[in-house]
Amino acid sequence: MSSIVFATNNPHKLEELRAIAGDRIEILSLADIGCHDDIPETADTLEGNALIKARHVYSNYGYDCFADDTGLMVDALGGEPGVYSARYAGPECDSASNVALLLDRLKGVADRSARFKTVIALLLGGREYVVEGKVEGSITDGPRGEAGFGYDPVFQPEGFDKTFAQMTDGEKNAVSHRGRATAELLKILSKTI
Repeated sequence: MSSIVFATNNPHKLEELRAIAGDRIEILSLADIGCHDDIPETADTLEGNALIKARHVYSNYGYDCFADDTGLMVDALGGEPGVYSARYAGPECDSASNVALLLDRLKGVADRSARFKTVIALLLGGREYVVEGKVEGSITDGPRGEAGFGYDPVFQPEGFDKTFAQMTDGEKNAVSHRGRATAELLKILSKTI
């Protein structure tokens, strides 16, 4: 089986990508290749941050790799938290504080439409590819469900009556932004590896 490095330190993302990819390709973590670098995400776009991480691993460790960046864009907040989704409540924040700040800013707001977007940058044999996945939905009035991570307890995808955190892994992966972006990634990998 072919293998590729996923440039992330997020164990939830790694687990999710491995589940989506199944036995089609082995996904190695940064720890698997001995990379313990703190790779700063300094771009002002999801694509820029994904490329920074993938290029860092490719140029410093020599592995074909991919990296992602994901953002939640809320219409009533002008697209916030967007590229700052992981650190919305500050540099030392956690998911609970990010969700609490988001809900606080949406108090009394009727339009709760939002979307999740994942951009994946792939470096393969020196070539760069960029794919994305997006899912429309809305922000609930409060957290619902115990599964998932990040904003999953307050994001209800369009056409569903439950949040990502109320779905099984299989249900979520079939419709999620990351699932859609990964499907595009796997199409490229199946043609090139």
